[in-house]
Amino acid sequence: MDRLKHPVYRNKALQVAADAALVAIAYYLSFRLRFLESPGGVPERYEELFWGSIGFVVVGTVVVLAAFRSYEKWWRYFRLPDFVDLVKGTTVATLLLLIALYLLRPFDDAIPRSVLVSWFLLTTFMLGGARLLVRMLVERPTRRPVAGRAAKVLVVGAGSGGQMVVRELQLNPNLGQQAVGFLDDDPRKRGMRLHGVRVLGTTAEIRALLDELKPDEVVIAIPSAPGELRGRVVAACRERDVNVRTLPTVFELLRGGVQLTRQLREVQVEDVLGREPVVMELDRVGAYLQDKVVLVTGAGGSIGSELVRQAARVRPKLLVMLDHAEDNLFRIDREMVEERHFTRVESVLADCKEGDRMLEVMQRYRPDVVFHAAAYKHVPLMESNPLEAVRNNAIATRVTAETAATAGCERFVLVSTDKAVNPRTVMGASKAMAEWIVEAARLKHTTTRFITVRFGNVLASSGSVVPIFRSQIERGGPVTVTDAEMTRYFMTIPEAVQLVIRAGDVGAGTGEAFVLEMGEPVRIVDLAHNMIRLAGYEPETDIAVEFTGRRPGEKLHEELFNFDERPQPTAADKIVRAVRRTPLDPDWVDQAVKRLEQLVREGDESDLAEETVDLVKERREAAVPLDLEA
Repeated sequence: MDRLKHPVYRNKALQVAADAALVAIAYYLSFRLRFLESPGGVPERYEELFWGSIGFVVVGTVVVLAAFRSYEKWWRYFRLPDFVDLVKGTTVATLLLLIALYLLRPFDDAIPRSVLVSWFLLTTFMLGGARLLVRMLVERPTRRPVAGRAAKVLVVGAGSGGQMVVRELQLNPNLGQQAVGFLDDDPRKRGMRLHGVRVLGTTAEIRALLDELKPDEVVIAIPSAPGELRGRVVAACRERDVNVRTLPTVFELLRGGVQLTRQLREVQVEDVLGREPVVMELDRVGAYLQDKVVLVTGAGGSIGSELVRQAARVRPKLLVMLDHAEDNLFRIDREMVEERHFTRVESVLADCKEGDRMLEVMQRYRPDVVFHAAAYKHVPLMESNPLEAVRNNAIATRVTAETAATAGCERFVLVSTDKAVNPRTVMGASKAMAEWIVEAARLKHTTTRFITVRFGNVLASSGSVVPIFRSQIERGGPVTVTDAEMTRYFMTIPEAVQLVIRAGDVGAGTGEAFVLEMGEPVRIVDLAHNMIRLAGYEPETDIAVEFTGRRPGEKLHEELFNFDERPQPTAADKIVRAVRRTPLDPDWVDQAVKRLEQLVREGDESDLAEETVDLVKERREAAVPLDLEA
């Protein structure tokens, strides 16, 4: 009895009971049909034959069907091959009934042959019909998406792959997509309706149909489609900014060319953020980029690549992607052109530290907006390489800002970090100097708007704690945390980029810094515990958490504002302006950068690190703390 409580056995029992009832009904109807025209109905001797043999017929038929594995399949998945097996089963059951009642003769009268024929036909079609009915009821969508809200999908290929796509869209209305038609190069299919969706024409007519239907997406559902057909579809969609997706081939699935495991849900950054991610209307806040030439430095990095993706959505006239790392630039270039089909891009391999090269790039493309995201960010690595930290974060910012302004750039947006606030490391000091350079540049180049965007730790970026913790969890631990009390502000990569783009329009161009209201800081140890639990383990029981101790200069609690800054609301939701109480002296900034450049040229790392720390001290001594000002 306990086994019957299990869903699998309970389902099999229901199927057996239903089949037994249908077999009995078919057997009864076959006798009624045979003597339908007889005045007295079924003769008494055949009534005795019926009641005497019905038990044998029902049990025997169910046993034969079980031998043909009919109860190893759910009715909701009944298909044509299953119907063939069902016919085989009922045929064998009919032959057994014929042998038992004709050769063994357990009754005085033999069963009429017409009854056997009728019973075979009725049993076969009643059992098959019941299964098909269940499948139809189960697969019937409970509701259809509202046509006005559903994204329109045009399916290329009306074969099994295309029908599978349409069927899944109909069965899953929560996807918010609706098939509006098929395209198929077989002329015999034109005008046909498959799953209620019409075959509208061939791929040669795709341009006209795209203009007429204006679909949101095109799905190429022909896994074996030749390259010429794919190219024709993609080219037509690219011209109209329509997204294209394709089904993988079975061979790709079997050999692992498509990573099915990537479809499984991993621990997402929103799971560990501690608040709802800030979402902005990119089309509205980034409208100032439309039909402009936009240049992004560090375009292959975590922030730079997302800047490229989001800027492309606003449709700039030209998107210039600049990076000195060949592999990173290659990846984002391929993604934009081949995957996202955005062709108004130029990939430039250049180093922001090289003045002549940057001036050449700026004068060639004449960018209207420059997002300077190129920087080194790993604190321990920069502590070991202070020369490169200052050269790439500070001096490269001066070079990029100067050359952009010289080329007539309208807006220059620096991507900064909370490490620049009251810095205690060379990396933080180099980013603080980058902010000073941008603030001072606006006095020298009055026609260019200079803006700084400062944010905290970015989840899931290269080197951030999320991928590090995830990797440690996958290896079975331990998960390493610096200090039990350490806290950090966190944001997602899309949030950071939205802030950068929004601030580029909010800023007046006076070199001010903008900061996202990031909610409450998150304890790193809590972040580690949450990620362990989300991965299905228990902290300290399944995976250990170890504390490594703070590194030199590392803060226990990160800050978003300098000691002489105060937050000021802006017109943009969730964005505040960091107002500096003590204006920077541009001459002091200029002299400071020259001192650093001299040390960089000499390659004196020890003096460079010391000089960087001294500059931070000078700035702090010259500034008026917020709590001392009246």
